[in-house]
Amino acid sequence: MNRLLRIGLFLSLATTLIFSVVSCRQKSVSNWDQLKLIEIKQYQGENLSSVADFVENSIKGPQIIDINTYKLKVDGLVNNQIVLTYDEVLKNYTSEQRLVQLNCVEGWSVKILWEGVPLKDLITQANPAPDANTVIFHCVDGYTTSEPLSYLVDNDIIMAYKVNGITLPPERGYPFMVVAQEKWGYKWAKWVTEIEFSNNANYKGYWESRGFSNNGDLDKSFVGP
Repeated sequence: MNRLLRIGLFLSLATTLIFSVVSCRQKSVSNWDQLKLIEIKQYQGENLSSVADFVENSIKGPQIIDINTYKLKVDGLVNNQIVLTYDEVLKNYTSEQRLVQLNCVEGWSVKILWEGVPLKDLITQANPAPDANTVIFHCVDGYTTSEPLSYLVDNDIIMAYKVNGITLPPERGYPFMVVAQEKWGYKWAKWVTEIEFSNNANYKGYWESRGFSNNGDLDKSFVGP
């Protein structure tokens, strides 16, 4: 095979591959116009932001999860490790709604009606060990962040599977996103696959290990310890 023919074949294969990737990505992107027609726009007299108003800034772009093989693991320093399918989470745990504003360090915010599972119910079932003081959230894209166990329980934090009355789109963290109220947006873990209990109160997640505050409190700077 001469050199020109090899180059031509390589370019043809590359073009096909690029077109396939672009096509697959286009199929995975949500139809925002359609979602905006069916989402709830007001709640208890307050106007809601749209599911389309978020700014995409995840570390590897929107993640597409095969819900047929998805498993949520609850492990680490617990007396009862749990492995659940998506349907088992929705079926076996109560659902609660919260109107909570997400604030990003980039300067934008959205006020959304979230619906999801109270994490304290999962915590109770997992029965953490006495020395467990921290919960680490692992996500499908490799992202991690952590919260004090006491924060999750005392504030009755939920793990959402709906926004404004509709199922979380892939771009918003389907199947589960942590609604870390009163925390900066980088604490709102998306595409959660594992909830790990730890005794390392100083654990630093993706952004925390890059200089962001470990507590992530909204009333404090997001830069620093």
